[in-house]
Amino acid sequence: MLMSPAKKKSNTEDYLRMYRQMVRIRTFEDNANQLYLSAKMPGLTHMYSGEEAVAVGICEALKVTDKITSTHRGHGHCVAKGAEFKQMFCELLGKEEGYCRGKGGSMHIADQSNGNLGANAIVGGSMGIATGSAFTAKLLGRDDVTVCFFGDGATAQGLLYEVMNMAALWNLPVIYACENNGYSEYTTTAEIAAGSITARAEAFGIEAHRVDGQDVLAVNTLTESLVARARKGEGPFFIELMTYRYHGHHVGDINREYYRPKDEERDWKENKDPITLFGAYLTKEGIATAEELEAMQADVRQDAAAAVEYALAAKYPEESEVDMHVYTDVRHALA
Repeated sequence: MLMSPAKKKSNTEDYLRMYRQMVRIRTFEDNANQLYLSAKMPGLTHMYSGEEAVAVGICEALKVTDKITSTHRGHGHCVAKGAEFKQMFCELLGKEEGYCRGKGGSMHIADQSNGNLGANAIVGGSMGIATGSAFTAKLLGRDDVTVCFFGDGATAQGLLYEVMNMAALWNLPVIYACENNGYSEYTTTAEIAAGSITARAEAFGIEAHRVDGQDVLAVNTLTESLVARARKGEGPFFIELMTYRYHGHHVGDINREYYRPKDEERDWKENKDPITLFGAYLTKEGIATAEELEAMQADVRQDAAAAVEYALAAKYPEESEVDMHVYTDVRHALA
């Protein structure tokens, strides 16, 4: 499988940053999985490995002030939008230095300083937040764009159609990014989604695109175009990104051979891996040597290992703040 032709970037540093970000996501997930398997991480987590080109391709087209909303499989989105390893691992381990002081965990990471309005454990739960964010930008006259990430299974949620209707009526600067990884939990998309997913957006008059989610340049080129148009008031837009998750639905889903063919999984890993494809492109174009890419991977692994060690030694929040940041100030004022 070859990467599709895409608009050449003027700065080779852009390519290398995109590659590094994809490697950072994969490395973060590898470490998170090991933390879970070694019983050092509470709760469940949902791995993003295999889908790195989606998060990086999209987030590289955004400004810091542009917003994203994420999903329960949201580590990749968070890292691509600027999250740091130390705070990410602290959050997964319930430590006070985490992005949400350890109270959000794997599925509720937010970082508003980077425009990350938060991951959400509710399927489709962030769709309204993203659309509200886009409405706010338009109301205040800002040129910020919001991207709403969700999986193919979330297209069964009625909220999506309510907010797409509103976004289309008001030409909101929002991009609905559907990560179609072929499975809704343990069921193939073909068994739960009738017809075309992009046609659902088109029914509201929303321009919709389908793109190879393993091709980071194709994702980035399309997103840059749509983001520029959304800033000019031509939104909303819808993208269906064809991708694949390497792990099960969550870290405890170890028997995926019962619902997913092994040869299918092998084909995606061996022939469609986004990091391998992009690395081959970079070496073919003379942007980086294989040795330089390997050195970058080693550097990222070292950063991740140091961050894990730091997070394991970090403090937990004090018991006295168990309900702090859980309820609104209004609730405390009325108590």
